[in-house]
Amino acid sequence: MDNRRRVVVTGIGAVTPIGLGVDGLRAGLRAGRSAVSRIERFDTSQFVTHIAAQVMDFDPSPYLDGKKLKRLDKFSQFAVAAAKMAVGDARLDLRVEDRDRVGVCLGTALGGVGFAEEQYPAFLAHGPRGVNPMLALSVFNGAGSCNVAIELGVTGPATANGDSCASSPIAIGHAADFIRDGSADIMLAGGSEAPLSTLCFGAFAIIRAMSQRNDDPVTASRPFDKDRDGFVMAEGAAMLILEEYERARARGAQIYGEILSHFATNDAFHMTQPRPDGAQAARCLSECLRRGGVSPSEIGYINAHGSSTPLNDGTEAAAIQQALGGGAGHIPVSGTKGYHGHALGATGAWEAAICLLALRDDWLPPCINLFHPDPACALDLIREPGGRHRRVDYVLSNSFGFGGINACLLFGRV
Repeated sequence: MDNRRRVVVTGIGAVTPIGLGVDGLRAGLRAGRSAVSRIERFDTSQFVTHIAAQVMDFDPSPYLDGKKLKRLDKFSQFAVAAAKMAVGDARLDLRVEDRDRVGVCLGTALGGVGFAEEQYPAFLAHGPRGVNPMLALSVFNGAGSCNVAIELGVTGPATANGDSCASSPIAIGHAADFIRDGSADIMLAGGSEAPLSTLCFGAFAIIRAMSQRNDDPVTASRPFDKDRDGFVMAEGAAMLILEEYERARARGAQIYGEILSHFATNDAFHMTQPRPDGAQAARCLSECLRRGGVSPSEIGYINAHGSSTPLNDGTEAAAIQQALGGGAGHIPVSGTKGYHGHALGATGAWEAAICLLALRDDWLPPCINLFHPDPACALDLIREPGGRHRRVDYVLSNSFGFGGINACLLFGRV
């Protein structure tokens, strides 16, 4: 790396199906159980998939007062709640910070589209008067980042992207760049997604991208298993507090890890299928390592995208083997979507948080539901039910999305 400012993570906020807050996320991982269940909140009978990973115990009222609560849809509620959790975890007092030096970067695949879907029947039944007047202010992707900025009163850079399932790591990477180039000292970065509504969910069921293992929901998401049959949709959010290293150290902040580099590529091949040879995914990983100044042999853990889809898992395994060479088979790998499902643009933020916990806790989570490892995925997949207790210094987090978008984050121990 050059002599630009270093970026560390000092806070984690999480709204996930396996737990709320950093402690809930950690406990959910250690419990080793899937959060996937049958959907009850809307009718799925017309689709081939009836299961998802839902956030069952989320109460937005501690994070938003009554009037604000009514103005924000679930996508923005998730984002604000995760952001406030992260600020609390980082023990940041924003009242004493220069608000112009604090910003927000958020990733999301669908933004407030689920809320817009809910308004359409009201429009058909009652015309314009039946539509929630907040619709226009809720549906765009930037609503989440702007609501976080408004709630926290921070006036630094506030951006959002809609780069499918790679949205969160791209947002985290952009946030790190703002700090490195001196545009900000603190950034909140992550992703939020609220896709569990009839048409949003149904769109993925129609193209048969999701698992149809409706009779056994808890084992439906099976990253790298030879019997995997599709991903399991989820909802939720995660936000990280990124800080310039010297100021974080000066205030005595806890430091989960350092963001050493990030990179993104595009397959330029197909909207839903990964490039079969995995070449651009491999280039993404290789370039991320090069920019971070870390050799393949130094990587101690990889949190894989591991979507549990027939094509993607094998291609990702091939990309890891290409990028990390002969030692790839000795690097512990897990795909954690078996726990929490796939919340599209928000999942990469969950997985970044999991990587940071791996650095902090010296514990690597397992691939749950890995009953019969796919021979085509020749990796050191973590199968031990209790995970692996191991100190690692460098970890990679992979995220790959529709449109052939590949993104990678490299974290290091401080």
